Amino acid sequence: MIENPILRGFNPDPSIIRVGKYYYIATSTFEWWPGVAVYKSSDLKNWELDHYPLNRKSQLNLQGVPDGGGIWAPCLSYDDKTAYLVYTNVRERGAFMTTDNYLVTTDDIESGVWSEPIYLNSLGFDPSLFHDDDGRKWLLNLDNHYAEGKRFNGLWLQEYDPNKKKLVGDRIQFYKEPHNELVEGTHILKHDGMYYILKAQGGTGWQHSAQMSRSKNLLGPYEDDKEILLHARDNKSLYIKKAGHADIVETPEGEIYMVHLGARYPDTSDDTTYMGRETCIQKVYWNDEGWLRLCDGGNKPFRFVEEPKGVTESENTKKSYFDFTKEKTLDKSLMTLRCPIDDMLEFSDNGLLIKGGDGLMSKFRQSMVAHRIEERDVTVNTELVFEPDCEKNMAGIIAYYDTGDWHYMFINRDNDTGKKLINTLTADHGKLVYTHEVKEIKENVPIHLSAHIKENQLQFAYDDGDGEKPFGAPKDMKVITDENIYLGFTGAVIGICVQDMYLRDKGAYFKYLEVKNNV
Repeated sequence: MIENPILRGFNPDPSIIRVGKYYYIATSTFEWWPGVAVYKSSDLKNWELDHYPLNRKSQLNLQGVPDGGGIWAPCLSYDDKTAYLVYTNVRERGAFMTTDNYLVTTDDIESGVWSEPIYLNSLGFDPSLFHDDDGRKWLLNLDNHYAEGKRFNGLWLQEYDPNKKKLVGDRIQFYKEPHNELVEGTHILKHDGMYYILKAQGGTGWQHSAQMSRSKNLLGPYEDDKEILLHARDNKSLYIKKAGHADIVETPEGEIYMVHLGARYPDTSDDTTYMGRETCIQKVYWNDEGWLRLCDGGNKPFRFVEEPKGVTESENTKKSYFDFTKEKTLDKSLMTLRCPIDDMLEFSDNGLLIKGGDGLMSKFRQSMVAHRIEERDVTVNTELVFEPDCEKNMAGIIAYYDTGDWHYMFINRDNDTGKKLINTLTADHGKLVYTHEVKEIKENVPIHLSAHIKENQLQFAYDDGDGEKPFGAPKDMKVITDENIYLGFTGAVIGICVQDMYLRDKGAYFKYLEVKNNV
């Protein structure tokens, strides 16, 4: 059996293709760098992070994008020998929703090297590309008018010319949901000569779903499936909740699988998650009436799903320990905020030197290296050497959601006494919560820092040579959950960071980073 989620920690909005014997899933990365996470599998069960298509400054600029902005809902498609990736860069959230849509391509997806982006339009978020049997290609967009109080203004199609590398012809509104419910994450499929819209409805929260409509003609009119294909509405006993935003793929043996987003919650009494929306999978089939249905029956997401034919057991090779004294580049599973910070990093036998960047509320150039939080029982360890000059030289370990919501244990120096201190600080809805948990620590020795996450508690700890000691009161992980943040849907990370808000030249050496899932 395949156990859900197949991609754990924040990995929402999955789009899937098969190229030869391999499957690829693309997920949203929002304000994190590099852009778009692409995972690879030979069997739909065992996945590894393969590459990021948007990994050059010439392809992507996320500096200044809002929290939860940046890369939304990338969509993979494949035609002949070319893989296509369309995506949105959300540069403004709120009333006007500035949503720039782009396309990149590659003729060798295994290389991980993608083209420079082609600007398409800014009509709305969650674009997708449909390749029709006649060779024509169509960009599918939703239109949103938040400034007018509308959430959804229909689905639109416009032809894409791969030779001219631009949209051509008229933009056509071809589908208008009659129930005034937001439609997003849309894909056009073709089956037995019929066109299908596979769409997410109900928003990306508790009322999320995957639904379908179909037509004999690409431009409609479309009839809606009377049944919801997938949802977890009004059922808090389910292991996977918030299910929706789906895409399908066919195996060489003709089996059909649907990937979708979902979120795990510990029990029915706690409606918060800091792991965000994750990627799950279900087995589906076309029924006699020509609609997709779950093979296991009903329309609720299953935790365990029948695996496809030919799966062999493989050992989990996912890294949990990153030895910066031996590695000379950041591992694929480690991310930075909004931009590459290669010029702020130096690898040596002493470890990874991270030079201080902006303060933690900056949307421009922070010096942070982070890893997705994948479970509700995690131990994170690091060791650093840091000799700050002042209060505005800071380095430590952080549990982070966005610029206004985080828990930070850090080292700095008191301006008045000159003492080297360890301290904690929390941000909640953009308000700094000073915990005043201050202790003097030893000079010129390596300091071990730890974060022990267990359900909704985070306990920091440190060791400056006399053994590990818990530091400060337990922190509330609910501060960095989707439900605590307005329009929050990214999930939280754990990482290391350095700030130098004077000269940007003070750095800290980190020997290693360990992110250990205790499950």
